[in-house]
Formats: sequence, structure tokens, C-alpha cells
Amino acid sequence: MDRASLADVPAVGAVPADGADGDGAGDGAGDGAAGGDTVGAGNGAGNGAAGPDAEPPRRPALSPSRAGDFKQCPLLYRFRAIDRLPEVPSRAQVRGTLVHAVLERLFDLPAPRRVPSVARALVAPTWEELCGEAPELLTALFTGPDDPELAEWLESAGTLLEAYFALEDPRRLEPEARELLVETELASGLLLRGYLDRVDVAATGEVRIVDYKTGPAPREMHEARALFQMKFYALALLHLRGRVPTQLRLLYLADGESLTYAAEEAELRRFERTLEAIWAAIRAAGATGDFRPNPGRGCDWCSHRARCPAWDGEPPPYPGWPADAAAIEEPPGPLAAVLEHAD
Repeated sequence: MDRASLADVPAVGAVPADGADGDGAGDGAGDGAAGGDTVGAGNGAGNGAAGPDAEPPRRPALSPSRAGDFKQCPLLYRFRAIDRLPEVPSRAQVRGTLVHAVLERLFDLPAPRRVPSVARALVAPTWEELCGEAPELLTALFTGPDDPELAEWLESAGTLLEAYFALEDPRRLEPEARELLVETELASGLLLRGYLDRVDVAATGEVRIVDYKTGPAPREMHEARALFQMKFYALALLHLRGRVPTQLRLLYLADGESLTYAAEEAELRRFERTLEAIWAAIRAAGATGDFRPNPGRGCDWCSHRARCPAWDGEPPPYPGWPADAAAIEEPPGPLAAVLEHAD
């Protein structure tokens, strides 16, 4: 995996704009996962999620976030995926969701309008839209609309968006899909589920997955977590499309760095066995309720510390492995979606 600025990253299916040499992927139109068995794989014109009348998946699945929870702390996985305890996201988490939403809306605009000033102008109305969907956001994070820290916080989102434009030029890009929900079933029966921020497809067929991160790039010794997520997405696309994505790229907006990864099929097949082992461990713990805490630095900002026996807390009674498969999903409530962008 390489750490680089845009100048150091080779283009995938570059599309020239206004006669210039392009640095982005092609304008692959059509379904986000042609030929695959994905649920709600959108097209290049809009969201990858299914339409408003579509039924949500009713089977338990493993996502990068929940797999990461179990690897970090099995008890955290239980609290989020089985007990489904509500959490109040931090300002940093909500800002991540806000920036992701602005970038998604930016690509709804004609290419010439995808400039920094327009992105900044989208921050306030997008925030209002998020608050309309989850009114408790404002009161959970600020004292009210006149809180002086709110204006500063919104400005910090604009600063992150400015950093995005230093990494790539969205005027040269026509993504095939954004916020794409992908699902695929492994031979073992394990269902993988995840959201891809952006999928670019070149006219020659090369696929690039792009993920936005509003935090700083990890130090080399902590790159394994980022690599885990990238391999997860690459494996899902391999199953859905029958080919390994050409490039996976993480854009870190806090410090203007990027990480790129080129996977190989043999490596992804080994990773598939890793995911199956994680799921087997989850199911074994689910059968007995033996989800043990794993104290560490993450405890400092864990929402469930008061319930954790490692900190003299008492978990709620174990409800058992849910009989309804739909219960093994993301944490409940309108604030839950921000946890997916807690970067």
C-alpha cells in the first residue's frame, strides 16, 4: 500500500477535461454492479442504495465496521449489533457524515460547478437537511442554532472540503456510483455488506474504489486497519463483478494525504478465510453470550464504558442471539448512520 499525494498516484481510466490530461476514472454508466447479486447497486446518476420502497435485507451480515468492532472489543460488538444500544455520536463523527454528504451532492452538479466555493456553499444547507432528518443532532452536539461553536464547526467542515480539492479535481470525474450499498454471499454462506463512498469505472473497464476519511492518515504502524477495510471492499467487488478492482484509494482530508492499494486475487481469497474465521468467532460468542471486553485506548471515548465490566460496570442481561436476522444490523435510531463515517 502506497502513501502518496495525487501527483504520485497513477490515474485509472483518466478522462480529459477541456483538453487537459485527466486524472480520474471514466464515465462508466449503467448499474453499479452489473451482473452481480448486490442489493440496491445504484447507477452513476445517484445513490447506490435501493429505492425508498425497497425492503431492507433480512439476513445477518458482516460489515467492515462491525468486524472492526469485534476485532477491537467483542463486547463492543455485542452492545452495537445485538443489544443495539443507542449511541450519541461525537462532533467529529457527525462532521464526517456532513462532509461525505456534501461530496455526494457535489457530484450531482454539472462538472464545471464542482469547485471549492460551491462545495463550501453546500455545507449549511446540507447540515440543515441532516438536522431535518435527525432533529436531535443539534441539541445533542450544541446548545442550539446560536451556539458560537456551531459556526466554527461548520467552518471546519469547509476546511476539510478545501483539502479534498487538493487531492483530486472532481470536474474530471464522472463516478459510476456513490454511497453504493454492496452485498455478496461467500461460499460459506456469510453475507458481506458495506457502503462504498465512490466507484469509478474507466472506459477500458478498470475499477477504482474511493473512500473519504475526514481524519488524518494513519501512521505506518496503524495502516492495518485501513488495509482491512480496503480488502473487504475489494473482496466484495471481486465476488460481485468477477474481477479484482484495479485500485483502492483512501483520501485523508485532515492532512491532505492518500493511501492506495492494489489487491491480488490470491491475497483476497486468503482474506476471505479471515472474515469467515471472524464470523465463526462471532457466532460462537453469540451462542453463549461470552462477548468479553478488551480494554484499551478506545475505552477513552467508548459510549458504553459505564456498562463495561472492565470499568466496574454491568452489561444489560444478554438477550441471546437474535432469532430475527434483521436484528443483526447497524445500531438503531436516526443518529446511527454517522457511525459509518467515524473516521
